[in-house]
Amino acid sequence: MEKRGALSGLRILDLTRVLAGPFCTMMYADMGAEVIKVEQPGTGDDTRQMGPFKGGESAYFMNLNRNKKGITLNLKNPKGKALFLDLVKKADIVIENFRPGTMEKLGLGYEDLKKVNPGIIYGAISGFGHTGRYSQRPGYDIISQAMSGLMSTTGWPDGEPTRTGTAMGDVLGGLSAAIGILAAVHSRSRTGEGQKVDVALVDSAVASLEIINMIYLVEGRVPQRIGNRYESTYPYDSFRASDGSLVIGAGNDKLWARLCDVMGRPELAEDPRYLKVPDRVARHEELKPIVEEWTKTLTVDEIYEKVSAAGVPCAPIYDIEQVVNDPHIARDREMFVEMDHPKAGKLTVTGSHIKLTGTPSSVRTPSPALGEHTEELFGELLDLTPEEVEVLRKEGAI
Repeated sequence: MEKRGALSGLRILDLTRVLAGPFCTMMYADMGAEVIKVEQPGTGDDTRQMGPFKGGESAYFMNLNRNKKGITLNLKNPKGKALFLDLVKKADIVIENFRPGTMEKLGLGYEDLKKVNPGIIYGAISGFGHTGRYSQRPGYDIISQAMSGLMSTTGWPDGEPTRTGTAMGDVLGGLSAAIGILAAVHSRSRTGEGQKVDVALVDSAVASLEIINMIYLVEGRVPQRIGNRYESTYPYDSFRASDGSLVIGAGNDKLWARLCDVMGRPELAEDPRYLKVPDRVARHEELKPIVEEWTKTLTVDEIYEKVSAAGVPCAPIYDIEQVVNDPHIARDREMFVEMDHPKAGKLTVTGSHIKLTGTPSSVRTPSPALGEHTEELFGELLDLTPEEVEVLRKEGAI
């Protein structure tokens, strides 16, 4: 018998689309929550039209929307709006990522929803948040990376500000919303009252900059792009080998001494110029070529074996093919799992990164076709007959 997920029993109405919101609700669905994806009739989530494609189906959409059920609702139609409010009465959580004010104009904002369900938890993800002077500005991932300072500190000193290799602003926003909403669920278990959870992509990216922010707040120094090294310790950087590059993280004095031994340069650990972390940070430009003088004589694998054996954190810099084929990541940690899709066939998707021993997350069902579960869920939750559903469809409510 399959174990129930940790979030079994939670019913979520998911109005989100593209990445930040669907990433949040994907985690909930993987952990057993009943996630009902509510899409616009005829078009659905934008990512249904975004590649890559397999069997004519968007892999972008299939990865983020597995384990969910799908219905269509026209929230601008009075009957569609009434149906949504009926669903809210039976739900625990509503999550949306429209521009602030959109749901309020429809008469479906948090203040409206809590009238029909005082315990409803309302998660809102937006570019700049639901309060403040920038709240009405549109916000995508790249906007959050630009205005949070993330781009200004990413890249090489002589290069342009650089976006991270994936949509980290969206992912951070989705993670932040997931945490905030679960905190509200816990609070409701004690008070019986729901609340609104307001998460901004920009705020989430700002929070992620932790030490970068503190450098300016404490020292008054504006952090710059510094390549792959770390601001607070050294050597904590990428280094060239004879056949590629790797990273070494000698993050404290003890690890630095071990690295010196591995390099055959134990005297460096006692050199007063490099004795303590602040000394090495101040002289990082001197130290990098000293380390690379050794690393460039060996292959990535040879360096990894020697440095790791000494207990110093070290890793090759993988491309995505290497990640997908790494036995620890792909198999031992199950970060890539196979699922069956009715149109795309067998498809490998990214697994859940949250490992629970008693109630493990899992990929159980494929992403829904547009409106696939409309008739089923309206019958189950609202006692509507197939004939009544068909009338609603003809009237443009669903």
